[in-house]
Amino acid sequence: MTATVTTPRTTGPDASTPATSFARHRTGVVLVGALALLILGAFLIGGGTWPESLTVDLTGPLGDVSDWIIDNRDTHPLFLYFFGHISNAVVLSVRGVYLVLLAAGWAGVTAAAGLIAWRVAGIRLALTAVAAFILCALLGMWVPTMQTLALMVVAVLASVILGAVLGLAAGLSDRVFRSLRPVLDTMQVMPAFAYLLPVVLVFGIGVPAAVLATVIYAAPPMARLTALGLRDADAGVMEAAASLGATGRQRLLTARLPLARKELLLGLNQTIMMALSMAVIASVIGAGGLGDRVYQALASVDVGAALAAGIPIVLLAVVLDRVTAAAGNRIGTAPQAGPARSGWAVVVAGTVVAAVGARLAAKPTWPDAWTVGIAEPVNEAVGWMTDHLYSGVPVIGGTADWSAHFTTWILDPVRDGLQWLPWWALLLLVAVLAMVIGTWRTTLTAVLAMAAIGVLGVWDPALNTLSQVLAGVTVTLVIGFAVGIAASRSERVERLLRPVLDVFQTMPQFVYLIPVVALFGVGRAPAVAAAVIYALPAVVRITTQGMNSVDPVVMESSRSLGATGMQQLRKVQLPLARPALLLAVNQGVVLVLAVVVIGGLVGGGALGYDVVFGLAQGDLATGLVAGAAIVCLGLMLDRVTQPTQRRTERGA
Repeated sequence: MTATVTTPRTTGPDASTPATSFARHRTGVVLVGALALLILGAFLIGGGTWPESLTVDLTGPLGDVSDWIIDNRDTHPLFLYFFGHISNAVVLSVRGVYLVLLAAGWAGVTAAAGLIAWRVAGIRLALTAVAAFILCALLGMWVPTMQTLALMVVAVLASVILGAVLGLAAGLSDRVFRSLRPVLDTMQVMPAFAYLLPVVLVFGIGVPAAVLATVIYAAPPMARLTALGLRDADAGVMEAAASLGATGRQRLLTARLPLARKELLLGLNQTIMMALSMAVIASVIGAGGLGDRVYQALASVDVGAALAAGIPIVLLAVVLDRVTAAAGNRIGTAPQAGPARSGWAVVVAGTVVAAVGARLAAKPTWPDAWTVGIAEPVNEAVGWMTDHLYSGVPVIGGTADWSAHFTTWILDPVRDGLQWLPWWALLLLVAVLAMVIGTWRTTLTAVLAMAAIGVLGVWDPALNTLSQVLAGVTVTLVIGFAVGIAASRSERVERLLRPVLDVFQTMPQFVYLIPVVALFGVGRAPAVAAAVIYALPAVVRITTQGMNSVDPVVMESSRSLGATGMQQLRKVQLPLARPALLLAVNQGVVLVLAVVVIGGLVGGGALGYDVVFGLAQGDLATGLVAGAAIVCLGLMLDRVTQPTQRRTERGA
């Protein structure tokens, strides 16, 4: 007979205090309380949409502000001696970089791209960079590419300087870090469109507004990662530097900054990618370049012209991403032997030789005879797709039928259900979700953000946008989790997916509108489809990484106990990968919202349409209110999907 040993239950504070008891049953208590409030509210408040008495009409004040700015833009000292100088500096900087690129010619710019890539990452990436720039020229997009690149150079330089200064202050001061963190959190959830409105109000339509909107959008990653690198510097190294008598400035220059090089280069990489994405979107406010070509083509539903401009955007993104990522990966490794150590003199000399050689050959600009037009063949292919895929597929229906069914069966019911709910019930639902996943602070933030949407008077359009986000996130998570789990369980699948995810993750948001317009036409369903395609790579990557990070010892132990593959997945991997899966949900929500808003350009309606309408018609009141509502919606969604580390009780 085998004796059974029973371990006595601990009777300390962990098992008996009301605080820990509440923590264990937190979800149940919150749900019961919410149900009680729901029943009580139904009797005391009733139903209905957001009441008019609780709204604030900002049309008049914002219209007055807009009129004042327009009337005083050419005379007031604030514009003449501050904003005017900023605007002139931006214009001169962009024009100067653009003239340098034109002077270098296609040969000089292509040689510079290839040599820089060779110097940083080797011959393979150098050939990729050269091929990318030559392909841009072959498509007849050399001049727009140089316009976008000139704007990018100025915007990235300003973003890096601004982000580095803010990150430096936050990394060296706890007070600045605490003050700056909520600002950066808010800016991170803002869709790109929301940045266009304030700068247009001050600088008008044109390059200055586009550059400054790009700087505001792209600087936060640099600031956040700079602060992270400085604050995570090895404490032992810092103590050793202090013990040797180094001053604060010396410790910063000789210890903190060198230790934070990886984070600084990662911040540069993220800043470049976000700046390119924003520079393309900023074509709506007169940025010009490749984004303007895409925008004009989408406005006339010319998919061929949009694709001809979209391909160079993707190529530019891939090259910039690979070069900066390679530079970050090489930090801390041994220097390579051979020509890569010869310095930047080879880069400069090679660029000059290529540029001068092209001028001596009388070909400083890419000859028109060397271009290849793809717009007509692409439009013919789109026509064939329209005839055969759009509505001509037997039995299963075409993409137009899928789009219509998705709108009728999913988008419309979700939108109507949200708009049917009493406003207070929706606020209660937001509070419950935020309380279950976070703390009372996140709950308060989420509820106030949602209430602010009602106060702004755009409750119904915001719920329309929210319905598209919920539908898009659901599809994204179903596909993303399935693909991510498959990739984590098969190295072959992961290898096949890696280059596809790399390309999709570097594509700016604007480019995703091109294929969905070709396949689905215009409307809310195409906007959701573009959002799903944009958010999928991040969800797949985070899911795969989370599943792969599960302790192999735990997996081996479960296997030795006879667990099947499905049991391992359900009982071991998914529970242990829960933080990564929740992060994937959060990122999916933020990314889907960003593209759903841009979907206003292709018939997505709701808040995105209000922003586009405000920009197009000069109705800044409508645009600014919609932009503020988008920010509030993004903040609410971020808070109800972002787990917050709760403070453990004393003694636990």
